[in-house]
Amino acid sequence: MPCKLGIACGVLLLAGAGLTAPRAGAQNIAGVSGTVTDPQGKPLADFVIVLKSDDMGTTYNLKTDGKGVFRQIGLRPGMYSITLKPKDKDQAIVENVACAINAQTDNVCDVDLKKIMAHLTAEEEAARKKQEDEQKKFENMKAAFMAGQAKVEEADKARGDMQKAPADQRAALQPKVNGLYQEALQSFEQAQRTAPDKDPNLHLVYEKLGYSNEMLGNYDAAVADYQKAIELKPTVADYYTNLAMALARTGKVPDAMQTCEKEATVDATKSQGCWLNVGIVLYNKNDLADAVPALQKATTLNPKNPQGWYLLGASLVATMTVKQEGEKMIPVLAPGTVEAYQKCIELDPNGPWGSQAKAGLEQLKAMGAGVDTKIKVKKGKG
Repeated sequence: MPCKLGIACGVLLLAGAGLTAPRAGAQNIAGVSGTVTDPQGKPLADFVIVLKSDDMGTTYNLKTDGKGVFRQIGLRPGMYSITLKPKDKDQAIVENVACAINAQTDNVCDVDLKKIMAHLTAEEEAARKKQEDEQKKFENMKAAFMAGQAKVEEADKARGDMQKAPADQRAALQPKVNGLYQEALQSFEQAQRTAPDKDPNLHLVYEKLGYSNEMLGNYDAAVADYQKAIELKPTVADYYTNLAMALARTGKVPDAMQTCEKEATVDATKSQGCWLNVGIVLYNKNDLADAVPALQKATTLNPKNPQGWYLLGASLVATMTVKQEGEKMIPVLAPGTVEAYQKCIELDPNGPWGSQAKAGLEQLKAMGAGVDTKIKVKKGKG
């Protein structure tokens, strides 16, 4: 523990043998005295001495006089601990120095604070070394994290370029994209390995590990990474969306939906995004029946998103059944199918989602579903 005084830390405390009670008639009573001096032998006055019985827990608060002397009588023999601190200071210079007091012999409790301070100095050096090691770990983690982030940005751009390329050229570009995400993953793994214990930034590392694994198709690993990020930082709503999407990709649809429910307790304003993204994942997997509940939830929470309505309509088409009337098989649409397409057209009459919704209605009509494709679009107020 560092010395807080404006003096050298090598203080010498001499606990003398005086004031031991006479052995006749009071053999179980003892006393102790001592002197507190600085390294030059100058007495230190007004120092608080806390003498505590290790056996009984009894505490004696003493104070050095003008000559640096303290004394206490009426002690039960046994082991005591001495704590020394300056007057009006909460910080002790020395704590829990062992002192054996025996009524049968002279009590000599010489405590060389120079040695104690040397020991404390060694502890301080160890603490300093640990702090330096933690700082070095942080710098290494930061460097690896930033390298991984740069690779993610490069990989995201390459993936975007690949998606814009002609379909027959995408397969040739995929290895480059995967290679960049793999490099990013390796950098984030290094950041995780080199991070200081209980570093508050670790949740960011795990989130990036999850993203990199997800882009590489390592969905089970991504789930584990996102779960760790949430464990470390449960207040970040986006982590729940990431986890829900990864769970949906692994086929754990109930877990994905439960995760969106949890996100609503963290940030209700963002939970609709969780439901929509889970719906998109399931739609892209052609798991349309499971996509319906997620998309219904998304459009309920955010009824002005045309994409959600289109995907809901398209997913409901997959739940369509047929019935036989005479010799004909008549399509039976799930409730809300047409309404979802109509809502999409209303919100995005000339946009890409509205156009797809119109095409969807035309297909239903061609199938003989009895759909009226003449949708009246509400005009906005001028």
